[in-house]
Amino acid sequence: MKIQQFEDKGLAHYSYAILSECQKEIVLVDPARNPQQYYDYATQHGARIVGVVETHPHADFVSSHLEIHEKTGATIYAHSLVGADYPHQAFDEGAVLEIGKVKLKSLHTPGHSPDSISVVLEHEGKDKAVFTGDTLFIGDVGRPDLRENAGNLTAKREELARQMYHSTRQKLMKLADEVVVYPAHGAGTLCGKALSEANSSTIGDEKFSNPALKKMTEDQFVTYLTADQPFIPKYFGYNVGLNKQGAPNYQQSVQAVKRLEKNFSPEEGALIIDARPQEDFKEGHLAGAFNIQNGGKFETWLGSIVDPKETFYLVAQDDKTLDELIDKASRIGYESKIRGAFALEGNASVTSPKIDLTAFKENPEKYTVVDIRNASEVKEKKYFAHALNIPLPELRDRAQEIPTGKPVVIHCAGGYRSAAGSSIVEAGLPQAEVLDLSEAISQFNPL
Repeated sequence: MKIQQFEDKGLAHYSYAILSECQKEIVLVDPARNPQQYYDYATQHGARIVGVVETHPHADFVSSHLEIHEKTGATIYAHSLVGADYPHQAFDEGAVLEIGKVKLKSLHTPGHSPDSISVVLEHEGKDKAVFTGDTLFIGDVGRPDLRENAGNLTAKREELARQMYHSTRQKLMKLADEVVVYPAHGAGTLCGKALSEANSSTIGDEKFSNPALKKMTEDQFVTYLTADQPFIPKYFGYNVGLNKQGAPNYQQSVQAVKRLEKNFSPEEGALIIDARPQEDFKEGHLAGAFNIQNGGKFETWLGSIVDPKETFYLVAQDDKTLDELIDKASRIGYESKIRGAFALEGNASVTSPKIDLTAFKENPEKYTVVDIRNASEVKEKKYFAHALNIPLPELRDRAQEIPTGKPVVIHCAGGYRSAAGSSIVEAGLPQAEVLDLSEAISQFNPL
C-alpha cells in the first residue's frame, strides 16, 4: 500500500492517491482540476483508478472528480447530503470501500460543511491514516462560515461550529494517536485561519498542539472558531455549486478560451485583468485595467476581486504566461469567464504616477492613506494613525468612500496587494491622484 500526496501550492491544496500494490488499483481523494498528474501516477505504477472520494463540495478549488469518472469509469464517492448532480455512490458514516488489503471507512464529520466526511484508512486490520478534508487541518480546523448561502444543504456558522466541536472530539480525536492526518489544505488556504506549514501530522500530535483541539466547552469552542476568520472570496459559493454539479473537462475548457491578437483593444468599459509585473503595468496599461499580478496567489485574488457573474479580458506579457494564467484561472472555474486573452507588448496609453517617497515621509498628513489589508491584520499591526481601512476584496464596491482632495496612497503588507488596489482605485476614481506605496511599506514602523 502506498499513499501519494499531490500539492497545488497556489491554492495550498493537497490531494491524494491511495495505491493497492497487490490489486494495482488506486482511489483518489479530493483531486485537483487538472487530472493528468493522477493518470501519470497510475501509468507509472501499472495501476488503474477505480474510485474518487470527495470529502465535501470544495469552495476554494474545482475538482476533477466527474472528468476522472468519465475517462476511467472510476466510481465517485460522496456523502448523500451533498445532493450531488453527478453519478456517484453514497459514502455515508459506516460505509467501507475496499481495494486489496486496504479498507477506506467513512466518518461523517460535519463542521466545515454539513456534508463533510473524513476517510479512515485501515491496512492489515489497523487504522493507519485519516484523510480529513477541510475538517481537521494541521494546527487548525476548517472554518464554519462558508455554507450559509451555498450548497445543497446550508447551515449557520454557529450551528456548524457546534458540529465541528463534536466531529473533532467524538470522532477524530478518538482515533489512535499514531494515525497519520492527511488534510486537504495547508498554510495559505482561506479555508482556515491558523494552519501549520506541515503537510501531515498524527492524531496524537494534533491533540497535543492544535489550539482548536484544546480542552474547552462547546460554547468556548464556538466563540473561538467563529472569531477572526479571513474574508470569504467571491468565488467560493460558485465553486461549491460547480463541484456539486461536476466541472467540465479541463483540457477542453482551457483550449476553448479565445486567443486574441497581440495588443488587442477591448471595448470601452470592459473588465480587464492585467497580470503583468506592476512595473510594466505602471509604465503603460489599458484604461480601467486591474493589475492582479501573476504570482503564487493569482487565482485567489482573481476570484476575490472578480465576481463569478462577470466576464473579463486577460492580459499578460507573452503567450507562454497566458497559458499559465488560463490554467490558474481554471483551478477556480474562471476559465469560462475569460472573454478573450491576449499579450500586451510595449507601453499602452495610460500610465500610473510614482510616489515621491521623501515627500510622503516628510508630510504624510498631505495624503489620504488607504490600508487595504484585512481588518484582522490592521487590528494586529497599524502603520498610519489616520489611514482608512478598506480591505482589497471590498475595494471595488467602496472606492467612492475615499476622499479625493489629496493624493491617495494605497498600502498593504508587502506590495502585491497594493498593486492591485491602486489600479482598482485609479480606475474607480479617475479624478484622483493614486499612488502605490508598494514594497516601501517596509520602510515604515508599525505604530
